[in-house]
Amino acid sequence: MQLHDFHLSGNCYKVRLFISLIGSPCELLPVDLMAGAHKQPPFLALNPRGQVPVLVDDGESLGDSQAILVYLARRYADTTWYPLDALTQGQIANWLSFTANEVHHGPALARVGLKFGRTVDLAAAQERGRRVLELVDSHLQSKTWLVGSEHPSIADVAVYPYLAMANEGGLDLTPYAHLNAWFARIRALPGYLELPGR
Repeated sequence: MQLHDFHLSGNCYKVRLFISLIGSPCELLPVDLMAGAHKQPPFLALNPRGQVPVLVDDGESLGDSQAILVYLARRYADTTWYPLDALTQGQIANWLSFTANEVHHGPALARVGLKFGRTVDLAAAQERGRRVLELVDSHLQSKTWLVGSEHPSIADVAVYPYLAMANEGGLDLTPYAHLNAWFARIRALPGYLELPGR
């Protein structure tokens, strides 16, 4: 198994984190985004969208971090990470969608603007980011994990990175006690990997 990876990407990190949490061997192949390697034919043959991460396993390539988490959970992890019942899978899908939409357009986009100097509407991204942080903090007021109560799932792995790095987008994490307690629970998991750049 190989992961085409960029070390500062939150989406790549979530895949690396999950691989470490489930103890699967994986070769990391750095992609030089600064040199535009992700837009060159060899990479586009793996992922025509020209985005990292890309997982290659048994000769098949798969892009999109959320899709990769589902694949890894179903193929290599025990079922606590992606339970088989329809309601739980629907709840996890809801959080994966939340990650790809609200989190992406909020704290992740604010981080891209401040950390990488990209042109973004920073004020709008930060306002969306605050709404995301408030929503997740409120959800965790009565829950240990995003879905269920006994075990973390791939929903937690998907949502965690860009919220835990929200300060890099100019967002203050101090007011969110339930969110910070959830961060601590994730960081205490066996196999946890430190956030990029920490």
